[in-house]
Amino acid sequence: MEIDISDADLAFEEEVLRNPYKLKGWLLYLDHKNTTPQALTIIYERALKSLPGSYKLWRNYLLHRTSLMKSKNPIYFQRDFDKTLVCFERALLLLHKMPQIWLMYIEFIKKQPDVTKVRRVCDRALRSLAVTQHEQVWRVYVKFAEKVGGKVAKRVYERVMQVWPERAKDFIEYCEQQEEWGWAARQLVQELNSSNPEQQQSMWMQLANILQRHAGELSDEPWDVEQVIRDGIRRFTGEKQAGALWTALAQWHIARGEIEQAQSVFEEAITQVRMVRDFAVVFDAYGEFLESVVTMEMERDIKEAISDTVENNMRTELRLVQLERLMDRRGLLANDVQLRQNSNSVQTWLKRVELWKQRSLDETRSDKARQDAYEMIKGTFEKAVSVVDAHKATQGTMSDLWLAYAQEFSEIKEKRRVLNRAIEAPMGSVRELEEIYIKYVEAELKARNVDGALAVLAQATRPPTSSGPGAHAAFRVNFNDEKVAASKRIFKSQRLWSLLVDLNELQGAIAGVKSTYERMIELRIATPQTIVNYGAFLEEQGYFEDSFRAYERGIAAFGYPVAVEIWNVYLRKFVDRYGGSHIERARDLFEQALDKCPPKYARPIYVAYGMLEETYGRTRRALAVYERATKGVGPKERLLMYRFYAAKTASLVGLAQTRQVYERGVEELGDKEALQLALEFAQVERQLGEIDRSRALFAYAAQMADPQVSPQLWDRWHSFEVVHGNEDTFKEMLRIKRSVQAKFSTDAQLIAAAAATASASAVNSGKAEMETEQIATANPDELAIDDDDL
Repeated sequence: MEIDISDADLAFEEEVLRNPYKLKGWLLYLDHKNTTPQALTIIYERALKSLPGSYKLWRNYLLHRTSLMKSKNPIYFQRDFDKTLVCFERALLLLHKMPQIWLMYIEFIKKQPDVTKVRRVCDRALRSLAVTQHEQVWRVYVKFAEKVGGKVAKRVYERVMQVWPERAKDFIEYCEQQEEWGWAARQLVQELNSSNPEQQQSMWMQLANILQRHAGELSDEPWDVEQVIRDGIRRFTGEKQAGALWTALAQWHIARGEIEQAQSVFEEAITQVRMVRDFAVVFDAYGEFLESVVTMEMERDIKEAISDTVENNMRTELRLVQLERLMDRRGLLANDVQLRQNSNSVQTWLKRVELWKQRSLDETRSDKARQDAYEMIKGTFEKAVSVVDAHKATQGTMSDLWLAYAQEFSEIKEKRRVLNRAIEAPMGSVRELEEIYIKYVEAELKARNVDGALAVLAQATRPPTSSGPGAHAAFRVNFNDEKVAASKRIFKSQRLWSLLVDLNELQGAIAGVKSTYERMIELRIATPQTIVNYGAFLEEQGYFEDSFRAYERGIAAFGYPVAVEIWNVYLRKFVDRYGGSHIERARDLFEQALDKCPPKYARPIYVAYGMLEETYGRTRRALAVYERATKGVGPKERLLMYRFYAAKTASLVGLAQTRQVYERGVEELGDKEALQLALEFAQVERQLGEIDRSRALFAYAAQMADPQVSPQLWDRWHSFEVVHGNEDTFKEMLRIKRSVQAKFSTDAQLIAAAAATASASAVNSGKAEMETEQIATANPDELAIDDDDL
């Protein structure tokens, strides 16, 4: 085949003839001669004869040949397509390692209606190319196989998954799109045996959905479907997928026509699932299944016209009974699921008891069913108290179970049987055992058996013999120590001891009440309120000295500051009892109370001591007590005590005698308190008519009052001078005010200057240290010689 060569082509012809192995010349010639396809084809053929291994030439040539075939039908232009295929084969003789050539070949041959040729070309490409380049071929190969479908797609995916197992998901999605449910299910089963647990959850759900919706299409599968699903159920017993897997297994049997096996699976499922959500899924599916079976039985009876036979009626009736029984059991079955999920849930057990109780009271049920339900109440309680771990109980306590169990019986004998077992049973905390004892006592009292209630409390408050060696082993038991069993700590329960005291008082057993209180004090269970109650009880019975000894024992047991409250009660009771007849003993008690009392708690005792002396002693001694109080109370209460002392002095010996109190207070108190007391002193002098003394007090107090901070003194002095002063005294007040103001202003400036000087000294010291370090660094060999060394 020849082409026309024009004058413009001569230069290119001469160049390619002169340098036939130079690629650039051929490429320039091709660009110039890009006029007709035939001319380009001839030049490409000539170029490839000279350069048969040029990738660039072959690629451009193949693109040229394939572009010529775009608009042609491969059936009508078979010869042209075959010629292009020959070109590809020629190119691959030397360029079989080039992936782009293979991809162009595959894309071109896919246009022809010959699947086998495409498969063979793809296989040849995979054999020729390096493994790292296979992904490019597989991407095209898989798309082609998906379009073809059938066994071709399956075989191709099987080969792909041998190299890339993660592509199994793509194959499963393809099978679902093509509705090839058998392939999808088989592939899922294979993946479940090889994938990790995290991926298995979604795969199990996918398999369950396929089996539920297309069980009929999978009935002839060679693998054991039931065994596979049960394996998934075992793996995900506590997961939310279990319900869907159980339903899928039942649907599998339904699709195979195995109605009884499906019903057995549903019954097994509702007794095995552990999640409420799974139970709802299984129960709803089970109910729909039974409804469909009943409907099917009825339709078959109508169609076959044999509904009047005994056998058919019995079968239909049986299905209806099964459906009704299932709906009737829903509450109990759901409760079973909750108990399987958490067997230590007290509220769930009590809810189960309530369900059985409703059944026992349902008048629509037969007597036997109601009696059976009543027996199940006892059985549920027995199982609950044996299953629940007292230390792991949730939504309630172990005592709630035992008390609810005892509440079910109306006879006291049965209640005693249950409560006696409860006392011996382990409890999560001592408070639970305490509650059981209290309810036990209430039950005995309700039965009007006070002696029985006392016996129960005596048992509860009896110290354990195994507490430890020694006579005082019970003292070492800590009521709040959770490491010790509740039964060994219950004897220290204040609620039980208080209840025992109340019962003894109710019986009028004075000796019993006294022994109970004494035992509480001995075991160190008594509180300050217990001591006060004990003393009040003895006082009511006329045992005054015993009540005083009880107070003294409480004071010795608790110490300060708790003892202060007991002292206040003790001293008040003693004074009310004896008045002034035992004044020396009363004084001795007050001295004992003040001996070790902290100052901040002493004021009420001093006041009571002074009132005793005012009422039954001497005024002089009362004032002496108040004087002691001004030194014996806490710093925050000294001003208050001085005011009280001054008021008592004025009321007892006259207003003029308060001068000594005020003078001492102004001297001993701090400036702030002394200023307030001085103002009150000035008012007293004013009332006594001592104007000059009052003015002198104002002048003295003014030295402690900054006009900007304490303007009340200056206001009161101003009012005083307006009423009692003259021009000279008023000017003197103003002079003192200016001098005091200047004094406080100077003090503030001095303090600020001292602070600034200290800060500057610290800065200069730091700079000096830095300079010293720099000098030492500059001349490390320099000798340090002091004046003392010369």
